[in-house]
Amino acid sequence: MCGRYAASRRPEDLVGLFGVEKWEPAETLAPDWNVAPTKDVYAVLERPLKDAAEPRPVRQLRALKWGLVPSWAKSPESGVKMINARAETVHEKPSYRRPFASRRCILPADGYYEWVTAAGERQLEENGRRKRPRKQPYFVTPVDGSVMAMAGLYEFWRDRTLPDEHPRAWWVTCTVITTEAEKEPFGSGSGGEGEGPRSLADIHPRMPLVLTEDRWADWLDPARTDPDDLRPLLAPPPAGLLRAYPVATGVSDVRNNGPELVTELEAPEESTLF
Repeated sequence: MCGRYAASRRPEDLVGLFGVEKWEPAETLAPDWNVAPTKDVYAVLERPLKDAAEPRPVRQLRALKWGLVPSWAKSPESGVKMINARAETVHEKPSYRRPFASRRCILPADGYYEWVTAAGERQLEENGRRKRPRKQPYFVTPVDGSVMAMAGLYEFWRDRTLPDEHPRAWWVTCTVITTEAEKEPFGSGSGGEGEGPRSLADIHPRMPLVLTEDRWADWLDPARTDPDDLRPLLAPPPAGLLRAYPVATGVSDVRNNGPELVTELEAPEESTLF
């Protein structure tokens, strides 16, 4: 899954990296090393500009709220539960199939956090029987230090209790698409040596769907609406692009925020019971 991530890149850098044509400086977000659900996050998307003379799709950098609220929801409270969408079923789930068809986005990140527990407890979680306790956090990030482009969806929700001119009349929310975690062993440079996890699947059975640059244009293109045409884009990225290493347990508290949260530890703070 993806329940927490880091996003510290400047909007100017993201504009250049993703070829963004439209960005409002008023939507600038502070660097965030502990992004949690319901926070505002950067998203790259393509759609026509409102009241534009030429109704063509424009690539934009927008600030959206993490936790997708379906357009038909009676209240926005469901958003906190809809921070992830499974790649295997996103085309058919009622909350996600319409955004998958025409409202796809990229959520830029430095990397994401995941917490390691004993294998037995992880099996219980996979079976949906209990939530595993959080123990040693790991930070998963691109090997080459580049921006992680996580596949996402976005949706609009109208608050009918507010007048049209109210700034909060419309909510724009998003979700991260996840896929099966890589089972291939880490290469050198990851904190998966010794008795620790040896692959992303050892850390958690799911991971965000990371889009390589060659898929960005197709993923963002709103003209592509056929689910059968889009589903090949949900294939996992090539193995070996990501590394993982242990970080301080301070990241487990959402009140903590700073670059020290992604500092690599020489060894885990707590036993991972492998």
